Amino acid sequence: MREIERSRFVPSTPRELEGLLDPARIVKLEGSFSVEATIESDEGTLVTVSGPGLTFTLRFEPIDRGFYYTQAGEAGPFESMETWLTAAPENEGSRVSVRSSVSIAVPLPFSDRLAAWKRRGELDRLLDRIAAEA
Repeated sequence: MREIERSRFVPSTPRELEGLLDPARIVKLEGSFSVEATIESDEGTLVTVSGPGLTFTLRFEPIDRGFYYTQAGEAGPFESMETWLTAAPENEGSRVSVRSSVSIAVPLPFSDRLAAWKRRGELDRLLDRIAAEA
């Protein structure tokens, strides 16, 4: 399992970011998958996503100042994937931080490193797009 951490200052307050970010929007801002459906459940918000030849579900839970989300079930590109997205007040704006742990169930050398590289790109794109829209 590999862990990736990224953060970026954005000129919007955490409260302003609450209006910008929701589970479906987060998936869209990451840019790798299309949102097919969003369902509110007792387990959180379930977002069904799709990409080339792949459909799976992400489960989002609200946490203090952000979201926690993970791949739900066994279908999906990862053996496991967990992500924490938070926004903390900083200099009349926010420090948006994202941390993700990822592993992939492919019996190839460096497969977790490859998964972390891909995930790092998604997290950088997410932060770039949040900063651009904030």
